[in-house]
Amino acid sequence: MNDDQLLRYARQILVPQIGIEGQQQLLDSHVVIIGLGGLGSPAALYLAAAGIGQLTLVDDDQLDLTNLQRQIAHQTKNIGKNKTLSATETLTNINPESRYNCIDRQLHGDELDALIQSADIVIDATDSFASRFEINQSCFKLKTPLVSGAAIRMEGQLSVYDFRNNDGPCYRCLYQEVETEAATCSENGILGPVVGTIGCLQAVEAIKVLTHVGNSLQGHLLIFDAFSMEWRKMKLRKDPSCPVCSSQTDAL
Repeated sequence: MNDDQLLRYARQILVPQIGIEGQQQLLDSHVVIIGLGGLGSPAALYLAAAGIGQLTLVDDDQLDLTNLQRQIAHQTKNIGKNKTLSATETLTNINPESRYNCIDRQLHGDELDALIQSADIVIDATDSFASRFEINQSCFKLKTPLVSGAAIRMEGQLSVYDFRNNDGPCYRCLYQEVETEAATCSENGILGPVVGTIGCLQAVEAIKVLTHVGNSLQGHLLIFDAFSMEWRKMKLRKDPSCPVCSSQTDAL
Protein backbone atom coordinates (compact mmCIF):
# COMPACT_ATOMS: atom_id res chain seq x y z
CA MET A 1 0.00 0.00 0.00
CA ASN A 2 1.50 3.34 -1.04
CA ASP A 3 1.33 6.71 0.75
CA ASP A 4 -1.57 7.98 -1.38
CA GLN A 5 -3.60 4.88 -0.57
CA LEU A 6 -2.85 5.22 3.13
CA LEU A 7 -4.17 8.79 2.96
CA ARG A 8 -7.20 7.98 0.79
CA TYR A 9 -8.37 5.16 3.06
CA ALA A 10 -7.09 6.63 6.34
CA ARG A 11 -10.51 6.97 8.03
CA GLN A 12 -11.41 3.41 7.10
CA ILE A 13 -8.06 2.05 8.24
CA LEU A 14 -8.64 3.73 11.61
CA VAL A 15 -11.61 1.44 12.22
CA PRO A 16 -9.97 -1.09 14.59
CA GLN A 17 -11.63 -4.10 13.00
CA ILE A 18 -10.43 -3.07 9.52
CA GLY A 19 -6.90 -1.70 9.91
CA ILE A 20 -4.23 -1.95 7.24
CA GLU A 21 -4.68 -5.70 6.85
CA GLY A 22 -8.40 -5.35 6.14
CA GLN A 23 -7.80 -2.50 3.72
CA GLN A 24 -5.29 -4.61 1.83
CA GLN A 25 -7.87 -7.39 1.58
CA LEU A 26 -10.27 -4.93 -0.03
CA LEU A 27 -7.61 -3.75 -2.46
CA ASP A 28 -6.98 -7.37 -3.45
CA SER A 29 -10.68 -8.23 -3.88
CA HIS A 30 -12.86 -8.69 -6.96
CA VAL A 31 -16.55 -7.87 -6.50
CA VAL A 32 -19.20 -8.58 -9.12
CA ILE A 33 -22.28 -6.34 -9.06
CA ILE A 34 -25.18 -7.59 -11.17
CA GLY A 35 -27.64 -4.75 -11.74
CA LEU A 36 -26.70 -1.05 -11.76
CA GLY A 37 -30.08 0.33 -10.76
CA GLY A 38 -31.37 1.56 -7.41
CA LEU A 39 -29.59 -1.15 -5.40
CA GLY A 40 -26.43 -1.53 -7.46
CA SER A 41 -25.78 2.21 -7.68
CA PRO A 42 -25.12 2.93 -3.97
CA ALA A 43 -23.44 -0.45 -3.52
CA ALA A 44 -21.04 0.32 -6.36
CA LEU A 45 -20.35 3.85 -5.15
CA TYR A 46 -19.44 2.80 -1.63
CA LEU A 47 -17.44 -0.25 -2.69
CA ALA A 48 -15.41 1.84 -5.15
CA ALA A 49 -14.82 4.49 -2.51
CA ALA A 50 -13.81 1.78 -0.01
CA GLY A 51 -11.02 0.64 -2.31
CA ILE A 52 -12.23 -2.61 -3.85
CA GLY A 53 -9.45 -3.49 -6.27
CA GLN A 54 -11.66 -4.76 -9.09
CA LEU A 55 -15.35 -4.17 -9.71
CA THR A 56 -17.19 -5.97 -12.51
CA LEU A 57 -20.47 -4.28 -13.41
CA VAL A 58 -23.15 -6.28 -15.21
CA ASP A 59 -26.30 -4.70 -16.69
CA ASP A 60 -27.87 -4.85 -20.14
CA ASP A 61 -30.10 -1.81 -19.66
CA GLN A 62 -29.75 1.78 -20.86
CA LEU A 63 -30.30 4.79 -18.63
CA ASP A 64 -33.58 6.68 -18.96
CA LEU A 65 -35.05 9.71 -17.24
CA THR A 66 -37.23 7.72 -14.82
CA ASN A 67 -34.13 6.00 -13.38
CA LEU A 68 -32.54 9.18 -12.03
CA GLN A 69 -34.86 9.54 -9.03
CA ARG A 70 -33.11 6.63 -7.29
CA GLN A 71 -30.20 5.30 -9.36
CA ILE A 72 -27.59 7.66 -7.97
CA ALA A 73 -24.57 6.32 -9.86
CA HIS A 74 -25.93 7.96 -13.02
CA GLN A 75 -26.22 11.52 -14.33
CA THR A 76 -28.75 13.27 -16.58
CA LYS A 77 -26.16 13.78 -19.31
CA ASN A 78 -25.82 9.99 -19.65
CA ILE A 79 -29.46 9.28 -20.54
CA GLY A 80 -29.43 6.70 -23.33
CA LYS A 81 -26.02 5.34 -22.39
CA ASN A 82 -25.57 1.82 -21.10
CA LYS A 83 -25.78 1.78 -17.31
CA THR A 84 -22.44 0.01 -16.88
CA LEU A 85 -20.64 2.74 -18.82
CA SER A 86 -22.57 5.49 -17.08
CA ALA A 87 -21.77 4.05 -13.65
CA THR A 88 -18.11 3.51 -14.52
CA GLU A 89 -17.77 7.19 -15.39
CA THR A 90 -19.05 8.15 -11.93
CA LEU A 91 -17.01 5.51 -10.11
CA THR A 92 -13.81 6.52 -11.90
CA ASN A 93 -14.32 10.10 -10.74
CA ILE A 94 -14.65 8.83 -7.17
CA ASN A 95 -11.75 6.38 -7.23
CA PRO A 96 -9.62 6.14 -10.38
CA GLU A 97 -7.36 3.55 -8.73
CA SER A 98 -9.90 0.74 -8.88
CA ARG A 99 -10.28 -1.40 -11.98
CA TYR A 100 -13.73 -1.43 -13.59
CA ASN A 101 -15.00 -4.08 -15.99
CA CYS A 102 -18.24 -3.47 -17.91
CA ILE A 103 -20.49 -6.26 -19.18
CA ASP A 104 -23.49 -4.81 -21.02
CA ARG A 105 -25.46 -8.00 -21.59
CA GLN A 106 -27.16 -10.65 -19.50
CA LEU A 107 -25.02 -13.63 -18.60
CA HIS A 108 -26.32 -17.17 -18.31
CA GLY A 109 -24.97 -20.68 -17.94
CA ASP A 110 -21.23 -21.13 -18.42
CA GLU A 111 -20.62 -17.40 -18.94
CA LEU A 112 -22.26 -16.55 -15.64
CA ASP A 113 -20.40 -19.37 -13.88
CA ALA A 114 -17.04 -18.19 -15.25
CA LEU A 115 -17.61 -14.65 -13.98
CA ILE A 116 -18.83 -15.74 -10.56
CA GLN A 117 -15.92 -18.16 -10.20
CA SER A 118 -13.53 -15.22 -10.65
CA ALA A 119 -15.23 -13.17 -7.91
CA ASP A 120 -14.62 -13.00 -4.19
CA ILE A 121 -18.24 -11.99 -3.62
CA VAL A 122 -21.33 -11.24 -5.71
CA ILE A 123 -23.84 -8.42 -5.17
CA ASP A 124 -27.26 -9.37 -6.55
CA ALA A 125 -28.97 -6.06 -7.32
CA THR A 126 -31.37 -7.43 -9.93
CA ASP A 127 -35.15 -7.12 -9.93
CA SER A 128 -36.48 -10.48 -11.10
CA PHE A 129 -36.82 -13.89 -9.51
CA ALA A 130 -35.45 -15.59 -12.62
CA SER A 131 -32.17 -13.67 -12.36
CA ARG A 132 -31.93 -14.13 -8.60
CA PHE A 133 -32.52 -17.86 -8.88
CA GLU A 134 -29.83 -18.27 -11.53
CA ILE A 135 -27.28 -16.15 -9.64
CA ASN A 136 -28.03 -18.05 -6.42
CA GLN A 137 -27.57 -21.42 -8.10
CA SER A 138 -24.27 -20.41 -9.67
CA CYS A 139 -22.95 -18.93 -6.42
CA PHE A 140 -23.94 -22.07 -4.52
CA LYS A 141 -22.28 -24.35 -7.07
CA LEU A 142 -19.05 -22.33 -7.03
CA LYS A 143 -19.10 -21.56 -3.27
CA THR A 144 -18.99 -17.80 -3.87
CA PRO A 145 -20.58 -15.60 -1.17
CA LEU A 146 -23.71 -13.75 -2.27
CA VAL A 147 -25.29 -10.55 -0.93
CA SER A 148 -28.91 -10.27 -2.06
CA GLY A 149 -31.12 -7.22 -1.71
CA ALA A 150 -34.56 -6.09 -2.85
CA ALA A 151 -36.81 -3.06 -2.37
CA ILE A 152 -40.24 -1.89 -3.48
CA ARG A 153 -42.50 1.02 -2.43
CA MET A 154 -41.30 1.77 1.14
CA GLU A 155 -40.00 -1.69 2.01
CA GLY A 156 -36.67 -3.43 1.60
CA GLN A 157 -34.92 -6.65 2.53
CA LEU A 158 -31.38 -7.95 2.68
CA SER A 159 -29.61 -11.27 3.24
CA VAL A 160 -26.19 -12.87 2.89
CA TYR A 161 -25.61 -16.39 1.62
CA ASP A 162 -22.07 -17.46 2.37
CA PHE A 163 -21.79 -20.76 0.53
CA ARG A 164 -18.37 -21.46 1.98
CA ASN A 165 -20.49 -22.58 4.94
CA ASN A 166 -22.42 -25.52 3.51
CA ASP A 167 -24.81 -25.66 6.46
CA GLY A 168 -26.58 -22.40 5.65
CA PRO A 169 -29.68 -21.76 3.54
CA CYS A 170 -29.70 -20.36 0.01
CA TYR A 171 -32.01 -17.88 -1.72
CA ARG A 172 -34.20 -20.72 -3.01
CA CYS A 173 -34.85 -21.78 0.58
CA LEU A 174 -36.56 -18.41 1.00
CA TYR A 175 -38.47 -18.21 -2.28
CA GLN A 176 -39.86 -21.05 -4.35
CA GLU A 177 -39.95 -21.03 -8.14
CA VAL A 178 -43.75 -20.97 -8.11
CA GLU A 179 -43.73 -17.49 -6.59
CA THR A 180 -45.16 -14.77 -8.83
CA GLU A 181 -42.66 -12.52 -10.54
CA ALA A 182 -41.27 -9.75 -8.36
CA ALA A 183 -43.22 -6.50 -8.39
CA THR A 184 -41.47 -3.80 -10.37
CA CYS A 185 -40.80 -0.18 -9.47
CA SER A 186 -42.60 0.95 -12.65
CA GLU A 187 -45.77 -0.79 -11.48
CA ASN A 188 -45.65 -0.18 -7.72
CA GLY A 189 -43.27 2.72 -7.19
CA ILE A 190 -40.22 3.07 -4.98
CA LEU A 191 -38.99 5.71 -2.55
CA GLY A 192 -35.42 6.42 -3.61
CA PRO A 193 -33.79 6.50 -0.16
CA VAL A 194 -35.34 3.11 0.67
CA VAL A 195 -33.64 1.30 -2.19
CA GLY A 196 -30.53 3.37 -1.43
CA THR A 197 -30.56 2.18 2.18
CA ILE A 198 -30.62 -1.47 1.13
CA GLY A 199 -27.91 -0.91 -1.48
CA CYS A 200 -25.67 0.75 1.10
CA LEU A 201 -26.19 -2.17 3.46
CA GLN A 202 -25.25 -4.57 0.66
CA ALA A 203 -21.91 -2.74 0.48
CA VAL A 204 -21.52 -2.99 4.26
CA GLU A 205 -22.15 -6.73 4.26
CA ALA A 206 -19.78 -7.26 1.33
CA ILE A 207 -16.99 -5.40 3.13
CA LYS A 208 -17.59 -7.42 6.29
CA VAL A 209 -17.40 -10.72 4.41
CA LEU A 210 -14.27 -9.68 2.48
CA THR A 211 -12.44 -8.52 5.61
CA HIS A 212 -13.80 -11.25 7.93
CA VAL A 213 -15.15 -8.58 10.27
CA GLY A 214 -18.18 -8.95 12.54
CA ASN A 215 -21.22 -11.14 12.03
CA SER A 216 -22.78 -11.13 8.59
CA LEU A 217 -26.47 -11.66 7.85
CA GLN A 218 -25.72 -15.26 6.90
CA GLY A 219 -28.77 -17.31 7.88
CA HIS A 220 -30.93 -14.24 8.48
CA LEU A 221 -33.25 -11.91 6.55
CA LEU A 222 -33.24 -8.22 7.46
CA ILE A 223 -36.51 -6.44 6.64
CA PHE A 224 -36.87 -2.65 6.54
CA ASP A 225 -40.24 -0.87 6.71
CA ALA A 226 -39.62 2.82 6.05
CA PHE A 227 -43.29 3.73 6.54
CA SER A 228 -43.20 2.77 10.22
CA MET A 229 -39.39 3.06 10.45
CA GLU A 230 -39.07 -0.47 11.79
CA TRP A 231 -36.45 -3.16 11.26
CA ARG A 232 -37.03 -6.87 11.68
CA LYS A 233 -34.43 -9.62 11.62
CA MET A 234 -35.72 -13.11 10.87
CA LYS A 235 -33.81 -16.36 11.06
CA LEU A 236 -33.73 -18.31 7.79
CA ARG A 237 -33.80 -22.06 7.88
CA LYS A 238 -32.42 -24.40 5.28
CA ASP A 239 -35.20 -26.04 3.26
CA PRO A 240 -34.59 -29.83 3.35
CA SER A 241 -36.31 -30.12 -0.05
CA CYS A 242 -34.61 -27.11 -1.68
CA PRO A 243 -33.82 -27.93 -5.33
CA VAL A 244 -30.50 -26.08 -5.07
CA CYS A 245 -28.85 -26.71 -1.71
CA SER A 246 -30.57 -29.67 -0.03
CA SER A 247 -28.67 -32.85 0.73
CA GLN A 248 -31.17 -34.68 -1.49
CA THR A 249 -30.11 -32.47 -4.40
CA ASP A 250 -26.43 -33.11 -3.67
CA ALA A 251 -27.07 -36.83 -3.80
CA LEU A 252 -28.61 -36.72 -7.28
